[in-house]
Amino acid sequence: MSSPIMLTKPAEIDTPEKRSKYTVTVIGCEQAGIFHAILFADAGFKVTCVDTDPTKVNNVTKCKLTSLKGDMESRIRGYLKTGRLDASTDIKKAVSQSDIIVITVPTKIDSKKKPDNSDIKNTCKIVGPNLRGGSLIFNMSIAGIGTTDAIVKETLENASGYKAGAHFAVVYAPIPPSRCSTLETVKNYQRIAAASDKKALQAGAAILESITKKAVSTTESTRTAEAAALFEIVREDTNVAVANELAYFCEKLGVDYLEAQKLINHNPDDQTLPRAVANSHFDEESYILLEDAENINVKLKVSSAAREINEEMARHAANLAKDALRNCGKTLKRARVVLLGISQTLNARGPASHVAKEIADTLEARGAKLTLYDPYFSEKELAEMQRTPKKTLSDNMEGADCIVLLVAHEQFKNLSLNRLKHVMKMPAAIVDLTGTFEPSKVEKEGFIYRGLGRGVWTK
Repeated sequence: MSSPIMLTKPAEIDTPEKRSKYTVTVIGCEQAGIFHAILFADAGFKVTCVDTDPTKVNNVTKCKLTSLKGDMESRIRGYLKTGRLDASTDIKKAVSQSDIIVITVPTKIDSKKKPDNSDIKNTCKIVGPNLRGGSLIFNMSIAGIGTTDAIVKETLENASGYKAGAHFAVVYAPIPPSRCSTLETVKNYQRIAAASDKKALQAGAAILESITKKAVSTTESTRTAEAAALFEIVREDTNVAVANELAYFCEKLGVDYLEAQKLINHNPDDQTLPRAVANSHFDEESYILLEDAENINVKLKVSSAAREINEEMARHAANLAKDALRNCGKTLKRARVVLLGISQTLNARGPASHVAKEIADTLEARGAKLTLYDPYFSEKELAEMQRTPKKTLSDNMEGADCIVLLVAHEQFKNLSLNRLKHVMKMPAAIVDLTGTFEPSKVEKEGFIYRGLGRGVWTK
């Protein structure tokens, strides 16, 4: 007789056949949830992906997932057909029939830049009463320091009547949103697993190692793991802030930041100058650490400054568009501006970038007539973000005064400058925040060019 999953040993789940005895419920049908559901199914587990949003569930069952690449779509269809993968809105039923519960519900950052744990707490209130004895719960969302014990574990205990460590186990295994851009990035990410119970920690690490390619780092301190995950996010945020600050300096100096970057980044593993992009995939979860620090009266000056610099990039992007249009003899107010790229994931459907939303809001607040376009978002999704969406890329370009390239999707890289000047309202501007276009080529075609960190434009 096999052990309950919370006490299972690595040898008991070391083959797909052994893992097929266990059922996994993945809560959350956003990109992180979908990718984890696929990885668990690949490893041999039987998986149910659940969400309260029927549209998201329907997208899974109908395999309408634009984030999928390569053979993933056919794999999902196969798993759905054989019953290894399913999707449902009935969280209670799925949890009651599962050995492993994977929570991918993110911590929200509210309008005041404060972390909001209400979604994950409400999820635990639903999960708790339906837990089976011996279950193992993974919390894979980035959490504030102390959240796993004070909110996740305590809420599950109160809702279930069970005792953590005796009747079920909680393992903290975070993954930042920026590491969920593709299935491969999730699979190759160096995971952390934390649990106060040694046997549960051993079981959790073994399960994670069965779905990923790297050994799992473990700790019996969930607070340490929570801190480590936040430190990684803040480090990335700080790197992007340094890049953005130096890129802005290069613009004023008349220097090309990307050229400077190429000169000193000889070793691809030694990113002496990180890439400056206004839409870099830094994670907003750094606000969780800033809040934790504030609660104990500690001021993280560098981390706070990094956030301020990166938040400032939305305003700077709007200023670049304003300056480019002025050199076209136009004003930002009433100008037709097309924002290209909404997805956080390159060449795939990913979560809508909060930076893209901020740039859009800033441009509209200054009077621009804004149009958003991303080939990986449906017309309906774009309609939810703006009043008058245009269906195709060509429709968006027709009569535009300015385009702002925010994500370097292949479709955008292949744009013909010669064709653009015949459909846009010349003189027109191109604002490139990705480093895709060469300034001299854009100007040669008669456009006014502005680019983040590319301080070499001549018009």
